[in-house]
Amino acid sequence: MNITQDIRYIGVTDREIDLFEGQYVVPDGMRYNSYVILDEKVAVMDTVDARFVHQWLDNLQNALGGRKPDYLVVSHMEPDHSANIARFLAAYPDTTVVGNAKTFAMMEGFFPELGEKVKKLPVENGSTLSLGRHELTFVFAPMVHWPEVMVTYDACDKVLFSADGFGKFGAQDTTENWADEARRYYIGIVGKYGVQVQALLKKAASLDIRIICPLHGPVLSENLGAYLKLYDTWSSYQPETEGILVAYTSVYGHTKVAAQMLADSLRAKGCPRVQLTDLARCDMSRAVADAFRYSKLVLATTTYNADLFPFMRTFIEHLTERNFRGRTVALIENGTWAPMAARLMKEKLSACKDITWAEPVVHIRSALSADSREQLEALAKELCREYLAQSDETANKNDLSALFKIGYGLYVVTSNDGKKDNGLIVNTVSQVTNTPNRVAVTINKQNYSHHVIRQTGKMNVCCLSVDAPFAVFETFGFKSGRNTDKFADCAPLRSDNGLVFLPRYINAFLSLSVEQYVDLGTHGMFICSIDEARVISDKETMTYTYYQANVRPAPPKEKKGWVCKVCGYVYEGEELPEDFVCPLCKHGAADFEKL
Repeated sequence: MNITQDIRYIGVTDREIDLFEGQYVVPDGMRYNSYVILDEKVAVMDTVDARFVHQWLDNLQNALGGRKPDYLVVSHMEPDHSANIARFLAAYPDTTVVGNAKTFAMMEGFFPELGEKVKKLPVENGSTLSLGRHELTFVFAPMVHWPEVMVTYDACDKVLFSADGFGKFGAQDTTENWADEARRYYIGIVGKYGVQVQALLKKAASLDIRIICPLHGPVLSENLGAYLKLYDTWSSYQPETEGILVAYTSVYGHTKVAAQMLADSLRAKGCPRVQLTDLARCDMSRAVADAFRYSKLVLATTTYNADLFPFMRTFIEHLTERNFRGRTVALIENGTWAPMAARLMKEKLSACKDITWAEPVVHIRSALSADSREQLEALAKELCREYLAQSDETANKNDLSALFKIGYGLYVVTSNDGKKDNGLIVNTVSQVTNTPNRVAVTINKQNYSHHVIRQTGKMNVCCLSVDAPFAVFETFGFKSGRNTDKFADCAPLRSDNGLVFLPRYINAFLSLSVEQYVDLGTHGMFICSIDEARVISDKETMTYTYYQANVRPAPPKEKKGWVCKVCGYVYEGEELPEDFVCPLCKHGAADFEKL
């Protein structure tokens, strides 16, 4: 198979394997990918699993067309990719092996018989290797997911050889959604190393990538932004899909009945996706992937031998091992004489960061009773509060307690110019009167939103909650809506005035109509009446102080100059002009501090 004019696919398909890495069920098998670049010099990119040595060497020989390889680039020393290094060198002894210091240290462990006779080309992070037209750049990716991993970028054909990144389970291109098996693969194998994957994605962002060649799964050549976005979501531990996973174990069926009843109630209350999973019968790796996929998790189990039922204990261990975090978790316990499952589940998840515990905890004594049924209903209502508030049919659209969410916080103000939706970050929203209720919103005149709202006279104010990631501020604070579609990667919801409000990361929103405008020189103040007010959740409002301490990335220490305290923009220079305005967030010199 030709990837480009000069790059050939020489990988193999394994249709006999039942468990990958001894634990992941792979009903569609696996692909072990390898590639060869044909230029003035020839480079082979990785080998394959040991069981396919002859098929792989045949594929390589056919692609070479009588030529000899000059280099073998080793991206990853895991045996499913490196097992044939010795057999390859026996066939092509004059080949130079390209790797980093950790690669060669591992190679000595796997192939002590090679000794010193191997021709080695050790590379550093950022090193390049010219094959002729093709110049390869090596980018280290430690702990994605072994310490020696590196990826290779071909500047000629703009191809990223991504090692285990962007791989998936499955023997061949199938009709299944790529994300389903790629998610299970990523969470199961790489999920612990989100920080390292984020670092690699930042490096990749500076490259012009047209094709991604992973070591497992299909070659990716279209809609690469969607794949990169999913990897960014997974590696930052953000929910991919709004919904609830109800994971349960049940001995005699009573806990199962409770889990099913809760799932039915969640669906009835507007939860967009409800996944019900029996941990004793499911594919455990798929259940773990679903826990990371959805925004909320319900755990329902019994006390068993003064501990948790084994499958639930295993499930939670898988979550904690992979740095499960940033989710709402609810608990259901069942016990006849000494129930302790809820306490034990909470203890086992105590190391997970940013967990919001939903109330009430549902307590079942053997079988469902009137009390436990009421608890289930109360839990369903609590878990679906934001979905009920987001729905036009069930929302309380006159909940003026939304005004209590206003503080010295951070907000996304949305508007529409008649062609597309727009939004920006502001920190100047306040209630000015309560008879009648009036809200003031102050916006810098340089912002496009100021221009739009002056024309339309309406806006929505979304109160950001503390779970909002920095990506929200990058989207709505650092770009202009005049030339950017800020909702291109988001599926927003709409209020009665036709404007959007954010589906995530807010605890309330207000729909406002402009009653009066006050010119403040550099800014304009909009005095507004309230058309609609919804409370979405009880999560704490994102304040300016919280943003500074917990969300905004620390400024790069190696630079000298002045940093914007609002968005992190760095002005390089000894003196900051008094009239300087931040090009990103439009704040003035008063909001800068010296590095």
